[in-house]
Amino acid sequence: MELQNKRAARLPLDDKTIIELYWVRDEKAIEETDLKYKNYLFSVAYGVLHDRLDCEECGNDTYLSAWNTIPPTRPNVLKAFLTTITHRIAIKRYHSAHRMRAVPSELTVALSELEDFIADDGNVGADFDAERLGSIISDFIRSLSDRRQFIFMSRYYMAEPINTIARNLMLSRSMVNKELAAIRAALKESLEHKGYLI
Repeated sequence: MELQNKRAARLPLDDKTIIELYWVRDEKAIEETDLKYKNYLFSVAYGVLHDRLDCEECGNDTYLSAWNTIPPTRPNVLKAFLTTITHRIAIKRYHSAHRMRAVPSELTVALSELEDFIADDGNVGADFDAERLGSIISDFIRSLSDRRQFIFMSRYYMAEPINTIARNLMLSRSMVNKELAAIRAALKESLEHKGYLI
């Protein structure tokens, strides 16, 4: 019986098909997104919030945001698109929950490593600039080697501790720190080259 259930378990749709469902306003898009990305998006939110209920709410908010954004936006990479939405929602929720407390978490530590050259827009009055910055950073990440992409995303999107990243890659902590320093230097140079004021 268990084997039959496993066979009955449906494989997720490919991303292109899921995007088409959003595009034609078929609510099955949300069901398919949940089937394919629920656990992954939960882990993205958990890296920031460390609270199961908050992470589940972030997932629901992500689906709603995707529904409201597609169309007119047609993502090139659905997973990256959803990751960005979840990450932003989780950070907003984190700041809202910790506004009155100055307790450092791995997220605040990770983001403080970037604050020397990426300003924290308290009032995101310039949506265009924020979008442009996001596009520059996305292009930069795609230009990195697989290992450096993994390190960057783990540290600055998942807010994972250095020790965890080192363990996952079977590297020393000092090697991960060197890689992060090199990535930050390259990102700073890329931002300066593209005319982003630092």
